[in-house]
Amino acid sequence: MAIIFHEKTNTFHLTNKDVSYLIRIMENGQLENLYYGKALKDREDFSYMHEEGMRSQMSINVPEPGMLSMHYTRQEYPVYGTGDYRSPAFTVLQENGSRISNYVYASHSIFAGKKSLEPLPSTYVESDGEASTLEITLHDQITDTDLTLSYTLYENYPVITRNARFLQKGSEKIVLERALSASVEFIDMDYELVHLSGAWSRERYVKSRKLETGIQGIQGLNGTCCGAEFNPFLALKRPDTTEFQGEVYGFSFVYSGNFLAQAEVTTFDMTRILMGINPEGFAWELKQGESFQTPEVVMVYSDQGLNKMSQVYHRLYRTRLMRGKWRDQARPILLNNWEATYFDFNEEKILNIARKAKEVGVELFVLDDGWFGARNDDYRGLGDWYVNLDKLPDGISGLSRKVEELGLKFGLWVELEMVNKDSDLYRAHPDWLIGVPDRFESHARHQHVLDFSRKEVVDYIYEMISKVIRESSISYIKWDMNRYMTEPYSRGAAPSEQGMVMHRYMLGVYDLYTRLTTEFPDILFESCASGGARFDPGMLYFAPQTWSSDDTDANERTKIQYGTSMVYPIVSMGSHVSAVPNHQLHRTTSLATRANVAYFGTFGYELDLNLLTDNEIEQVKEQIRFMKEYRELIQVDGDFYRLLSPFAGNDTAWMVVSQDKQTAVAGYYQRLNWVNASWYRLKLKGLCEDTLYEVSYDTTPDTPINLELEAAYGIRANNNPRKTYQAYGTELMYAGIPIDRDMLKRKSMDFASLIFEIKKVNE
Repeated sequence: MAIIFHEKTNTFHLTNKDVSYLIRIMENGQLENLYYGKALKDREDFSYMHEEGMRSQMSINVPEPGMLSMHYTRQEYPVYGTGDYRSPAFTVLQENGSRISNYVYASHSIFAGKKSLEPLPSTYVESDGEASTLEITLHDQITDTDLTLSYTLYENYPVITRNARFLQKGSEKIVLERALSASVEFIDMDYELVHLSGAWSRERYVKSRKLETGIQGIQGLNGTCCGAEFNPFLALKRPDTTEFQGEVYGFSFVYSGNFLAQAEVTTFDMTRILMGINPEGFAWELKQGESFQTPEVVMVYSDQGLNKMSQVYHRLYRTRLMRGKWRDQARPILLNNWEATYFDFNEEKILNIARKAKEVGVELFVLDDGWFGARNDDYRGLGDWYVNLDKLPDGISGLSRKVEELGLKFGLWVELEMVNKDSDLYRAHPDWLIGVPDRFESHARHQHVLDFSRKEVVDYIYEMISKVIRESSISYIKWDMNRYMTEPYSRGAAPSEQGMVMHRYMLGVYDLYTRLTTEFPDILFESCASGGARFDPGMLYFAPQTWSSDDTDANERTKIQYGTSMVYPIVSMGSHVSAVPNHQLHRTTSLATRANVAYFGTFGYELDLNLLTDNEIEQVKEQIRFMKEYRELIQVDGDFYRLLSPFAGNDTAWMVVSQDKQTAVAGYYQRLNWVNASWYRLKLKGLCEDTLYEVSYDTTPDTPINLELEAAYGIRANNNPRKTYQAYGTELMYAGIPIDRDMLKRKSMDFASLIFEIKKVNE
C-alpha cells in the first residue's frame, strides 16, 4: 500500500512516485502536518521535521516542561481557542455556550480503494488498486463526538483527496459553526497565490499575487453556485514557477455552493491553506447519532509547473469525476437556437433552422428558452414545465420526433431551480420561494429561487420535467441557473435549521440531478448558470460539460477557455461559434477564428445558418469535417498544453497532443495585427523529440481579398494557401514554427488565427 503507518514514531506517510504527505500524532494527541511535496524515500522517523522553541506570549498545550504550542505548529485540522490564534478549520458550539474542543487521536484505518461520499459528488475509483485511503478518527471526550479525517492517495497521480466527517455520539446537542474540508500548512510564505475570478461574460480570468502576511483568499456567498466571480480553486506556486517548470500546489473544491478558499500567513512566515463550505450563514445542528459529511478537496502537487498540475486535474476529472455514458465519448456537434431566435420562434422556424443544420453536418439540435408555459419573455413562465402549444402545437414530443426524422438528435433547455412570480407554480405555492416572510424578496432577471432544501419542491419539479422527457425523444439537456440566492431562508425549516438551508439547497440540486441522470442515463447533460457561473467539479460529477460563458466572442473566449483549463478538462467546456457582430461585445471576428477557438471545447453553433452566405456555409461544412476528424484527440485522448497566455501579451496559443504523441493540433491566435512586425516562432510542447512530423496549416484569407488594395501595397498573390512541411519534434519544440505576421495581416484584419495539424510521418 502507498500509505504507511510507523507505529514507533506515530507517523503516517502517504507516498507514491510523485508526492509525499506526512502526518504525525503529537504528544497532546492532535495531528501535525510534517510535510507535503515531492516524493520522499520512506523511513521510520521524520520527527526532525517538527520545529518548536520558546517564544513570547506562547501558550503551551502539553504539561510542563513541554514546549508544544499550537500557534507555531503545522496542524492537520486546527481549532481556535487553545493557543492557536489563526483561522480554524472547524468550530463546535456546545450546549454550555463553549466553543473549546479537544479532538485527539483515537484510531485509524488504512484500506485499498476509496469510499463514496454520496449524496455529495466526489472523485472515485473503479478498482481498489487505483488508490489507498487513510481514515484517522479523533475524539472529543467532553462532547463524545468523533471527527474522522479522510485522505485518499491515487496510485498513479500526484493527487490526495481530503474530507472530514463529524459523528455526534453523546447525548448533548452540538452545532457545527464551521466545518471545512481541508487544512494544509507550509513552513514558509515564498509563494504566489493563483486563482480564477471575473464576472458575467469574463469568467475565470487567471489572477496571481504574491503572498503577504495576513489573510488573502477568495469565497463564494451566492448560495446557488460557485459563481462567476470566484471559482472554488486556488494554487500556491513558487515565484519562479512557470507553465512547465517549478513547484505548484493545487486545491480544488468538489462542491457547487458557498465556499471559502483562504491562505493565511503568520508573522513567522508560516502559510495555512483552508478550503471548505463557507462558514458565513452556516450552522449545522447534530443530535445524538447524527453526522455531517464535508465535501471533498482535491489536492494536486506538481514539480513540473502549472501545465502539469492542469493535466493531472484534466485526466482525473475526466476519468474519475465525470461518470456515465458520455464520460469517454466525444461530444456531438450541436446547434442551439438561442441567439438565432431568442423567444421569437414557432415550430416551422425551428425546423427550418434544423434542416440547415443537418445539411452542413450538425448532429444535435437544441431548443433553448421559450418553449414552456406562457414564456414569451423572461418575465413569466419559469416553473411551469409544460409545453406552450401556441408555439409548438405538437408539443416537445412532436417537435423532437420531427427533428429526429431530419437525421438530428434533439436537445432541450431548462431552468429547474427558478420560478417567475407570474407563473402557475408560484400562484399555487408562494411559500416555495427562498425568502423571509414579511421582508422584501429581491429579484434578478425577474425571477426567484425555488426552495430546493425542501423535498416536496424537488419532487414536484422532478415529476413535471421527467414527464416531458418520458413523452419525448431527448438526447441532451442544458440545465441553466440564471440568478444567485438572496434572503436565504426556508419557510419549511425551523428557526434552528436556517443555518442548514444553503447546504440543504445544494443537496436538493444534487438529488434532482441524481434522479434525472439515473432515470435517463443516455441523456447528455450540460450545466449552465447565466453563462459560466456554475463551472465547478461538483457539477461535472452530474453534467460532464458546462457552458463556459455567455460571451461567445472569439477573442474574449481565448481568455475564458485559457483560464478554465487551469483546472477543467477541454471536453467540459461548452464552446460555440456565434453570429457577428457578437451579441455581447458587438465585435466582428472572422468565421475561421470563431471556429478555431471553439474547436478546443465541445464545439457547436449558436446562430441561424440560413443567414450565412454560400461561401460561409462551405466554411462551416469544412469546420465540422475538421472537428469530426479531431474531436477524439481534443476531447478524449489528448493532453492539453498552454503555450502563450492571452493575459500576458498579444498572442494566445495552446495545443493538444495524443497519448502516443503521433498526432497533435495547435491553435494560435493573434489579437491585433502588427505593423512592420519582427520575426516570431511558436514553440510547441509534448511531442516526441526523434519523431518526424508533417505540419500543415491553412493561410486562406478569412474574408474576400481586396485585389486593388493588395496591388497598391505590392502584396503578392497567395497561390498555395495550404502550407505543408516536415520537421522533427526537436525542431518544433525548440526552434518553433515560424509565424508569418504579414501573412496573418493578409489573412485577416485583427483577430487572426491559425490551426496547425501535426502528424507523425511514417518513414
